[in-house]
Amino acid sequence: MNTKIEDKVLRKLKGLSYESQWRVLEFTCALAELSPKGIPGRDLVFFAGAIKSDDLMIMQKVIEEGCEKVDANGW
Repeated sequence: MNTKIEDKVLRKLKGLSYESQWRVLEFTCALAELSPKGIPGRDLVFFAGAIKSDDLMIMQKVIEEGCEKVDANGW
């Protein structure tokens, strides 16, 4: 973490009431849970070629036909 940001946050945090500090803690915990975890690509190489090329072509065709169309009456 950028220590300048961390220092600023800690200075502000020290000036808050206990209840507000608790809210900050809850907020940071919620942010940490939302952060994408992800999987390194090297761990996914195992799946390369798992989908048959015929199925990939069908998927590509359906995507091309169904995407990039604007429904003026849609939301």
